[in-house]
Amino acid sequence: MDFVLLPKILGCLLVGLWIDAGSRYENDKNNGVAHFLEHMAFKGTGRRTQTELELEVENMGAHLNAYTSREQTVYYAKCFSKDIEKAIDILADILLNSKYGEAEIERERSVILREMQEVEQNMQEVVFDYLHANAFQGTPLARTILGPTENIKSINRQDLIDYVKQHYKGSRMVLAAAGGVDHDQLHRLSEKYFSKLDSLYDGPVVQGPCRFTGCDMHFRDDAMPFTYVAMAVEGVGWEHPDNIPLMIANTLIGQWDRTHGAGVNGCQSFQAFNTCYKDTGLWGVYLVADGTAVDTVMSHVQSEWKYLCRYVTDDEVERGKNLLRTNMLLMLDGSTPICEDIGRQMLCYGRRIPIHELDARINAVDAKVLRKICLKYIYDRDPCIIAAGML
Repeated sequence: MDFVLLPKILGCLLVGLWIDAGSRYENDKNNGVAHFLEHMAFKGTGRRTQTELELEVENMGAHLNAYTSREQTVYYAKCFSKDIEKAIDILADILLNSKYGEAEIERERSVILREMQEVEQNMQEVVFDYLHANAFQGTPLARTILGPTENIKSINRQDLIDYVKQHYKGSRMVLAAAGGVDHDQLHRLSEKYFSKLDSLYDGPVVQGPCRFTGCDMHFRDDAMPFTYVAMAVEGVGWEHPDNIPLMIANTLIGQWDRTHGAGVNGCQSFQAFNTCYKDTGLWGVYLVADGTAVDTVMSHVQSEWKYLCRYVTDDEVERGKNLLRTNMLLMLDGSTPICEDIGRQMLCYGRRIPIHELDARINAVDAKVLRKICLKYIYDRDPCIIAAGML
Protein backbone atom coordinates (compact mmCIF):
# COMPACT_ATOMS: atom_id res chain seq x y z
CA MET A 1 0.00 0.00 0.00
CA ASP A 2 1.29 3.44 -0.93
CA PHE A 3 1.18 6.19 1.67
CA VAL A 4 1.18 9.84 0.64
CA LEU A 5 1.14 12.93 2.86
CA LEU A 6 0.77 16.46 1.54
CA PRO A 7 2.67 18.81 3.88
CA LYS A 8 1.30 22.21 4.77
CA ILE A 9 2.37 24.69 2.13
CA LEU A 10 3.22 28.13 3.50
CA GLY A 11 4.42 29.76 0.31
CA CYS A 12 1.21 31.79 0.02
CA LEU A 13 -0.90 33.85 2.38
CA LEU A 14 -3.98 35.98 2.70
CA VAL A 15 -3.73 39.41 4.30
CA GLY A 16 -6.61 41.79 4.74
CA LEU A 17 -8.23 44.66 6.57
CA TRP A 18 -11.45 44.04 8.51
CA ILE A 19 -13.24 47.31 9.22
CA ASP A 20 -16.09 47.84 11.66
CA ALA A 21 -18.16 49.65 9.03
CA GLY A 22 -21.15 48.39 7.06
CA SER A 23 -24.72 49.30 6.21
CA ARG A 24 -25.60 49.26 9.92
CA TYR A 25 -23.56 52.44 10.39
CA GLU A 26 -25.23 54.31 7.54
CA ASN A 27 -28.35 56.46 7.61
CA ASP A 28 -31.37 56.69 5.34
CA LYS A 29 -29.69 59.34 3.19
CA ASN A 30 -26.39 57.54 2.55
CA ASN A 31 -27.53 53.90 2.77
CA GLY A 32 -25.40 52.03 0.23
CA VAL A 33 -22.27 54.16 0.59
CA ALA A 34 -20.19 51.41 2.28
CA HIS A 35 -20.88 49.06 -0.62
CA PHE A 36 -20.19 51.88 -3.11
CA LEU A 37 -16.78 52.39 -1.46
CA GLU A 38 -16.01 48.71 -1.96
CA HIS A 39 -16.54 49.19 -5.69
CA MET A 40 -14.30 52.28 -5.73
CA ALA A 41 -11.43 50.59 -3.88
CA PHE A 42 -9.41 49.53 -6.90
CA LYS A 43 -10.09 52.45 -9.23
CA GLY A 44 -6.89 54.42 -8.66
CA THR A 45 -5.08 56.25 -5.85
CA GLY A 46 -2.84 59.27 -5.50
CA ARG A 47 0.18 57.00 -6.11
CA ARG A 48 -1.20 54.50 -8.61
CA THR A 49 -3.59 54.79 -11.52
CA GLN A 50 -6.11 51.99 -11.96
CA THR A 51 -3.99 50.52 -14.77
CA GLU A 52 -0.80 50.68 -12.68
CA LEU A 53 -2.58 49.08 -9.74
CA GLU A 54 -3.95 46.24 -11.85
CA LEU A 55 -0.58 45.67 -13.55
CA GLU A 56 1.29 45.57 -10.25
CA VAL A 57 -1.13 43.02 -8.81
CA GLU A 58 -1.00 40.88 -11.96
CA ASN A 59 2.82 40.93 -12.00
CA MET A 60 2.79 39.63 -8.42
CA GLY A 61 0.38 36.86 -9.39
CA ALA A 62 -1.81 38.17 -6.57
CA HIS A 63 -5.56 38.58 -6.17
CA LEU A 64 -7.31 41.62 -4.68
CA ASN A 65 -10.92 41.66 -3.56
CA ALA A 66 -13.37 43.28 -1.16
CA TYR A 67 -16.85 42.74 0.24
CA THR A 68 -19.37 44.51 2.45
CA SER A 69 -21.82 43.16 5.01
CA ARG A 70 -24.24 44.83 7.41
CA GLU A 71 -21.52 45.25 10.05
CA GLN A 72 -18.17 44.96 8.27
CA THR A 73 -16.21 46.01 5.21
CA VAL A 74 -13.26 43.86 4.15
CA TYR A 75 -10.36 44.44 1.75
CA TYR A 76 -7.94 41.57 1.23
CA ALA A 77 -5.13 40.25 -0.95
CA LYS A 78 -3.93 36.74 -1.73
CA CYS A 79 -0.26 36.62 -2.66
CA PHE A 80 3.08 34.85 -2.29
CA SER A 81 4.61 35.14 1.17
CA LYS A 82 7.57 37.06 -0.24
CA ASP A 83 5.19 39.75 -1.55
CA ILE A 84 3.40 40.51 1.71
CA GLU A 85 4.92 43.98 2.04
CA LYS A 86 3.84 44.88 -1.49
CA ALA A 87 0.33 43.61 -0.74
CA ILE A 88 0.05 45.61 2.50
CA ASP A 89 1.44 48.68 0.73
CA ILE A 90 -1.32 48.35 -1.89
CA LEU A 91 -4.03 47.83 0.74
CA ALA A 92 -2.83 50.88 2.68
CA ASP A 93 -2.69 52.95 -0.50
CA ILE A 94 -6.24 51.94 -1.40
CA LEU A 95 -7.50 52.72 2.08
CA LEU A 96 -5.70 56.03 2.61
CA ASN A 97 -5.20 57.51 -0.85
CA SER A 98 -8.08 56.47 -3.14
CA LYS A 99 -8.99 59.32 -5.48
CA TYR A 100 -12.71 58.60 -6.01
CA GLY A 101 -12.67 60.18 -9.46
CA GLU A 102 -15.96 61.47 -10.85
CA ALA A 103 -15.69 59.39 -14.03
CA GLU A 104 -15.01 56.22 -12.02
CA ILE A 105 -17.92 56.99 -9.69
CA GLU A 106 -20.34 57.27 -12.61
CA ARG A 107 -19.03 54.05 -14.13
CA GLU A 108 -19.37 52.13 -10.87
CA ARG A 109 -22.82 53.60 -10.31
CA SER A 110 -23.96 51.79 -13.46
CA VAL A 111 -22.21 48.60 -12.32
CA ILE A 112 -23.97 48.68 -8.94
CA LEU A 113 -27.36 49.27 -10.54
CA ARG A 114 -26.79 46.20 -12.73
CA GLU A 115 -25.69 44.27 -9.65
CA MET A 116 -28.94 45.26 -7.97
CA GLN A 117 -30.90 43.86 -10.91
CA GLU A 118 -29.01 40.57 -10.53
CA VAL A 119 -29.69 40.47 -6.78
CA GLU A 120 -33.40 41.01 -7.44
CA GLN A 121 -33.38 37.83 -9.54
CA ASN A 122 -32.04 35.83 -6.59
CA MET A 123 -35.08 35.03 -4.49
CA GLN A 124 -33.08 33.99 -1.45
CA GLU A 125 -31.34 37.39 -1.39
CA VAL A 126 -34.68 39.17 -1.87
CA VAL A 127 -36.43 37.23 0.89
CA PHE A 128 -33.59 37.77 3.37
CA ASP A 129 -33.52 41.51 2.65
CA TYR A 130 -37.26 41.65 3.35
CA LEU A 131 -36.72 39.52 6.46
CA HIS A 132 -34.25 42.07 7.85
CA ALA A 133 -36.41 45.01 6.77
CA ASN A 134 -39.39 43.63 8.70
CA ALA A 135 -37.81 41.79 11.63
CA PHE A 136 -35.65 44.83 12.45
CA GLN A 137 -38.00 47.50 11.13
CA GLY A 138 -37.15 51.01 12.29
CA THR A 139 -33.57 50.01 13.23
CA PRO A 140 -30.21 50.20 11.38
CA LEU A 141 -30.20 46.45 10.65
CA ALA A 142 -33.28 46.91 8.46
CA ARG A 143 -31.20 48.62 5.77
CA THR A 144 -29.98 46.67 2.76
CA ILE A 145 -26.28 46.46 1.93
CA LEU A 146 -26.65 47.84 -1.60
CA GLY A 147 -29.04 50.60 -0.55
CA PRO A 148 -32.15 51.81 -2.37
CA THR A 149 -31.99 52.71 -6.07
CA GLU A 150 -32.46 56.43 -5.43
CA ASN A 151 -29.43 56.46 -3.10
CA ILE A 152 -27.22 54.64 -5.59
CA LYS A 153 -28.17 57.23 -8.19
CA SER A 154 -27.41 60.16 -5.87
CA ILE A 155 -24.30 59.12 -3.87
CA ASN A 156 -21.44 61.48 -4.74
CA ARG A 157 -17.73 61.86 -4.10
CA GLN A 158 -18.24 63.87 -0.92
CA ASP A 159 -20.49 61.15 0.53
CA LEU A 160 -17.68 58.64 0.02
CA ILE A 161 -15.05 60.92 1.58
CA ASP A 162 -17.27 61.72 4.57
CA TYR A 163 -17.97 58.04 5.26
CA VAL A 164 -14.26 57.16 5.10
CA LYS A 165 -13.34 60.05 7.42
CA GLN A 166 -15.97 59.04 9.94
CA HIS A 167 -15.62 55.26 9.99
CA TYR A 168 -12.21 54.21 8.64
CA LYS A 169 -10.42 54.66 11.97
CA GLY A 170 -7.52 52.64 13.35
CA SER A 171 -9.54 51.70 16.43
CA ARG A 172 -12.15 50.07 14.17
CA MET A 173 -9.76 48.05 12.01
CA VAL A 174 -8.01 44.72 12.20
CA LEU A 175 -5.07 43.80 9.99
CA ALA A 176 -5.17 40.00 9.79
CA ALA A 177 -3.04 37.49 7.92
CA ALA A 178 -2.87 33.71 7.63
CA GLY A 179 -0.28 31.57 5.88
CA GLY A 180 3.43 32.13 5.42
CA VAL A 181 3.95 35.13 7.69
CA ASP A 182 5.09 35.59 11.30
CA HIS A 183 3.72 37.93 13.95
CA ASP A 184 6.74 40.22 14.21
CA GLN A 185 6.82 40.77 10.46
CA LEU A 186 3.11 41.63 10.35
CA HIS A 187 3.45 43.99 13.33
CA ARG A 188 6.37 45.80 11.69
CA LEU A 189 4.48 46.25 8.43
CA SER A 190 1.39 47.42 10.30
CA GLU A 191 3.41 50.13 12.04
CA LYS A 192 5.08 51.14 8.78
CA TYR A 193 1.96 51.54 6.65
CA PHE A 194 -0.90 52.29 9.05
CA SER A 195 0.68 54.33 11.85
CA LYS A 196 -0.81 57.57 10.48
CA LEU A 197 -4.38 56.31 10.81
CA ASP A 198 -6.54 58.38 13.14
CA SER A 199 -7.94 56.22 15.96
CA LEU A 200 -10.46 58.68 17.41
CA TYR A 201 -13.96 57.53 16.47
CA ASP A 202 -16.86 59.92 17.01
CA GLY A 203 -19.43 58.28 14.75
CA PRO A 204 -22.57 56.32 15.66
CA VAL A 205 -22.17 53.35 17.98
CA VAL A 206 -24.39 50.34 18.57
CA GLN A 207 -26.90 51.49 21.19
CA GLY A 208 -28.27 48.27 22.64
CA PRO A 209 -29.84 45.46 20.62
CA CYS A 210 -31.91 46.34 17.57
CA ARG A 211 -35.60 45.79 18.27
CA PHE A 212 -37.06 42.57 16.83
CA THR A 213 -40.63 42.66 15.52
CA GLY A 214 -42.64 39.53 14.87
CA CYS A 215 -44.66 39.86 11.67
CA ASP A 216 -46.08 38.02 8.66
CA MET A 217 -45.72 39.46 5.15
CA HIS A 218 -46.68 37.76 1.87
CA PHE A 219 -45.92 38.80 -1.71
CA ARG A 220 -48.15 36.87 -4.09
CA ASP A 221 -46.93 36.18 -7.63
CA ASP A 222 -48.54 33.16 -9.27
CA ALA A 223 -46.11 33.45 -12.18
CA MET A 224 -43.32 32.18 -9.93
CA PRO A 225 -42.62 28.44 -10.08
CA PHE A 226 -42.37 28.04 -6.28
CA THR A 227 -42.95 29.79 -2.99
CA TYR A 228 -39.91 31.13 -1.14
CA VAL A 229 -40.23 31.46 2.63
CA ALA A 230 -38.02 32.63 5.48
CA MET A 231 -39.25 32.20 9.05
CA ALA A 232 -37.13 33.44 11.94
CA VAL A 233 -37.31 34.21 15.64
CA GLU A 234 -35.04 36.61 17.46
CA GLY A 235 -31.59 35.11 18.02
CA VAL A 236 -28.58 36.38 19.94
CA GLY A 237 -25.34 38.22 19.23
CA TRP A 238 -21.91 36.68 18.76
CA GLU A 239 -20.83 37.12 22.38
CA HIS A 240 -24.03 35.83 24.00
CA PRO A 241 -23.55 32.56 25.95
CA ASP A 242 -26.73 31.11 24.40
CA ASN A 243 -25.23 31.32 20.91
CA ILE A 244 -23.56 27.89 21.07
CA PRO A 245 -26.77 26.00 22.02
CA LEU A 246 -28.62 27.83 19.23
CA MET A 247 -25.86 26.85 16.80
CA ILE A 248 -26.29 23.21 17.83
CA ALA A 249 -30.07 23.48 17.37
CA ASN A 250 -29.47 25.04 13.96
CA THR A 251 -27.17 22.14 13.05
CA LEU A 252 -29.81 19.60 14.10
CA ILE A 253 -32.37 21.16 11.74
CA GLY A 254 -29.72 21.15 9.01
CA GLN A 255 -30.49 21.41 5.32
CA TRP A 256 -32.04 19.30 2.57
CA ASP A 257 -32.89 19.42 -1.10
CA ARG A 258 -34.40 17.11 -3.72
CA THR A 259 -31.09 15.40 -4.45
CA HIS A 260 -31.20 13.78 -1.00
CA GLY A 261 -34.61 12.14 -1.47
CA ALA A 262 -37.04 11.08 1.28
CA GLY A 263 -38.46 14.58 1.73
CA VAL A 264 -41.99 15.87 2.12
CA ASN A 265 -43.82 16.01 -1.19
CA GLY A 266 -43.92 19.58 -2.43
CA CYS A 267 -40.80 20.75 -0.60
CA GLN A 268 -37.92 21.57 -2.93
CA SER A 269 -35.31 22.50 -0.32
CA PHE A 270 -34.83 23.95 3.14
CA GLN A 271 -31.90 25.37 5.06
CA ALA A 272 -31.63 26.34 8.71
CA PHE A 273 -29.74 29.53 9.52
CA ASN A 274 -28.36 31.30 12.57
CA THR A 275 -27.40 34.83 11.53
CA CYS A 276 -25.53 36.69 14.26
CA TYR A 277 -24.69 40.35 14.71
CA LYS A 278 -22.97 42.13 17.57
CA ASP A 279 -26.05 42.42 19.74
CA THR A 280 -28.82 40.31 18.19
CA GLY A 281 -29.51 37.73 15.52
CA LEU A 282 -32.00 35.77 13.46
CA TRP A 283 -32.55 32.05 14.02
CA GLY A 284 -34.76 30.26 11.55
CA VAL A 285 -35.23 28.37 8.32
CA TYR A 286 -35.38 29.27 4.63
CA LEU A 287 -37.37 26.96 2.37
CA VAL A 288 -38.58 26.59 -1.19
CA ALA A 289 -41.83 24.70 -1.80
CA ASP A 290 -44.68 24.24 -4.24
CA GLY A 291 -47.40 26.79 -3.61
CA THR A 292 -49.97 24.14 -2.76
CA ALA A 293 -47.65 22.50 -0.23
CA VAL A 294 -46.48 25.53 1.75
CA ASP A 295 -48.88 25.01 4.66
CA THR A 296 -47.85 21.36 4.99
CA VAL A 297 -44.14 22.16 4.86
CA MET A 298 -44.49 24.98 7.40
CA SER A 299 -46.37 22.63 9.70
CA HIS A 300 -43.46 20.17 9.53
CA VAL A 301 -40.98 22.95 10.33
CA GLN A 302 -42.98 24.00 13.38
CA SER A 303 -43.19 20.37 14.51
CA GLU A 304 -39.40 20.09 14.34
CA TRP A 305 -39.01 23.32 16.31
CA LYS A 306 -41.41 22.00 18.95
CA TYR A 307 -39.44 18.75 19.06
CA LEU A 308 -36.26 20.70 19.85
CA CYS A 309 -38.05 22.45 22.70
CA ARG A 310 -39.66 19.37 24.26
CA TYR A 311 -38.29 16.03 23.17
CA VAL A 312 -34.75 16.22 21.75
CA THR A 313 -32.57 13.44 23.20
CA ASP A 314 -28.98 13.32 24.42
CA ASP A 315 -27.99 11.10 21.49
CA GLU A 316 -29.40 13.62 19.02
CA VAL A 317 -27.69 16.51 20.76
CA GLU A 318 -24.40 14.61 20.75
CA ARG A 319 -24.78 14.07 17.01
CA GLY A 320 -25.44 17.78 16.52
CA LYS A 321 -22.41 18.70 18.64
CA ASN A 322 -20.12 16.43 16.64
CA LEU A 323 -21.42 17.82 13.35
CA LEU A 324 -20.95 21.40 14.58
CA ARG A 325 -17.37 20.63 15.61
CA THR A 326 -16.68 19.10 12.21
CA ASN A 327 -18.21 22.05 10.37
CA MET A 328 -16.20 24.53 12.42
CA LEU A 329 -12.93 22.73 11.73
CA LEU A 330 -13.68 22.31 8.03
CA MET A 331 -14.43 26.03 7.82
CA LEU A 332 -10.86 26.68 9.00
CA ASP A 333 -9.28 24.57 6.28
CA GLY A 334 -7.03 27.02 4.43
CA SER A 335 -5.56 30.49 4.86
CA THR A 336 -8.65 32.27 3.48
CA PRO A 337 -11.24 30.97 6.01
CA ILE A 338 -8.70 31.21 8.85
CA CYS A 339 -8.02 34.85 8.07
CA GLU A 340 -11.77 35.50 7.78
CA ASP A 341 -12.26 33.93 11.19
CA ILE A 342 -9.47 36.01 12.76
CA GLY A 343 -10.77 39.29 11.35
CA ARG A 344 -14.40 38.66 12.32
CA GLN A 345 -13.58 37.43 15.83
CA MET A 346 -11.27 40.35 16.57
CA LEU A 347 -14.03 42.81 15.65
CA CYS A 348 -16.78 40.87 17.44
CA TYR A 349 -14.95 39.57 20.53
CA GLY A 350 -11.80 41.67 20.71
CA ARG A 351 -9.80 38.42 20.64
CA ARG A 352 -9.54 35.14 18.80
CA ILE A 353 -11.30 32.32 20.65
CA PRO A 354 -9.09 29.21 20.60
CA ILE A 355 -10.50 25.94 19.31
CA HIS A 356 -10.23 24.23 22.70
CA GLU A 357 -12.39 26.96 24.29
CA LEU A 358 -15.07 26.60 21.60
CA ASP A 359 -14.95 22.83 22.03
CA ALA A 360 -15.45 23.19 25.80
CA ARG A 361 -18.48 25.42 25.24
CA ILE A 362 -19.97 22.92 22.81
CA ASN A 363 -19.24 20.03 25.16
CA ALA A 364 -21.09 21.78 28.02
CA VAL A 365 -24.42 21.54 26.15
CA ASP A 366 -26.62 18.51 26.78
CA ALA A 367 -30.24 17.76 25.90
CA LYS A 368 -31.57 19.48 29.03
CA VAL A 369 -29.66 22.67 28.26
CA LEU A 370 -30.70 22.62 24.60
CA ARG A 371 -34.39 22.15 25.45
CA LYS A 372 -34.19 25.03 27.93
CA ILE A 373 -32.57 27.39 25.40
CA CYS A 374 -35.00 26.41 22.63
CA LEU A 375 -37.94 26.97 24.96
CA LYS A 376 -36.54 30.42 25.72
CA TYR A 377 -36.04 31.56 22.12
CA ILE A 378 -38.38 29.46 19.97
CA TYR A 379 -41.40 28.15 21.85
CA ASP A 380 -44.42 30.46 21.77
CA ARG A 381 -42.37 33.30 20.28
CA ASP A 382 -43.69 35.54 17.53
CA PRO A 383 -41.65 34.81 14.40
CA CYS A 384 -41.08 37.03 11.42
CA ILE A 385 -42.33 35.26 8.29
CA ILE A 386 -41.64 36.46 4.76
CA ALA A 387 -43.14 34.56 1.83
CA ALA A 388 -43.04 35.31 -1.90
CA GLY A 389 -44.42 33.41 -4.86
CA MET A 390 -47.44 31.13 -5.29
CA LEU A 391 -49.60 31.69 -2.24
